[in-house]
Amino acid sequence: MSTTLTYLFDPLCGWCYAAAPALARLQATPGVHVALAPTGLFAGAGARPMDAQFAAYAWSNDQRIEKLTGQPFTQAYRDRILGAAEGRFDSGPATLALTAMAETEAERELDVLHALQRARYVDGRDTADAQVLADVLTALGLADAAAKVLSPDAALRAAMAERVSKAQATMQTVGARGVPQLVVTGQGGALRLIGSDALLGPHEGLLAQVLAG
Repeated sequence: MSTTLTYLFDPLCGWCYAAAPALARLQATPGVHVALAPTGLFAGAGARPMDAQFAAYAWSNDQRIEKLTGQPFTQAYRDRILGAAEGRFDSGPATLALTAMAETEAERELDVLHALQRARYVDGRDTADAQVLADVLTALGLADAAAKVLSPDAALRAAMAERVSKAQATMQTVGARGVPQLVVTGQGGALRLIGSDALLGPHEGLLAQVLAG
């Protein structure tokens, strides 16, 4: 018997980065399939300039996440991303890259999300930059997806918009507020929400919730 999980997230969400180890363990669990559902939280109208005030807020929040979960946020990230002149906090490009993965090698999409999170929060590389995204994909041997990111066509942009719209509809259906969240698809297509607290807690407890009922 297999269990399908829909992972509601945003690639620039620090708490989603904190949940990465839990998602990796779920992905490695026999019979569990994780489907990514980017919500567009920080894309489009949710994007914004990386000004000093927002950078200070983000760093404070990131330090709280690191203290609670152990996921690292480096000085390189603080200097090059939060401290970048005229930088942007925009998850649209990373969401587009993940959509390119979904259309080329979907089974590696979660691995790519984790690689993009490490590139940003550990290596201090701007994952709102298409060239950085393409470089990360190329280093992983994903040349087809990298090419799509550098030259996105209307079909790819439409596919991204459809994914985001579907994820937002799922959030409304299950009453999810914010990300990260997991949705379990049960028998008959019934949906069950697992909140972010479980993703950040002991793995045994999370797995028990996923497999229950």
